[in-house]
Amino acid sequence: MPKRTYQPNKRKKSKKHGFFARKEKGGKSAKNNVVKRRRAKGRKKLTA
Repeated sequence: MPKRTYQPNKRKKSKKHGFFARKEKGGKSAKNNVVKRRRAKGRKKLTA
């Protein structure tokens, strides 16, 4: 039987999906707009 694919790891999670992972790329990249869009929508939680 194969192992479960979800092996939780806080550092890996924030590196991939965290705030700074979203902000990293400067300028007009789609990544940069994610947080902006979520703020505009009024999301309580912006990133993972």
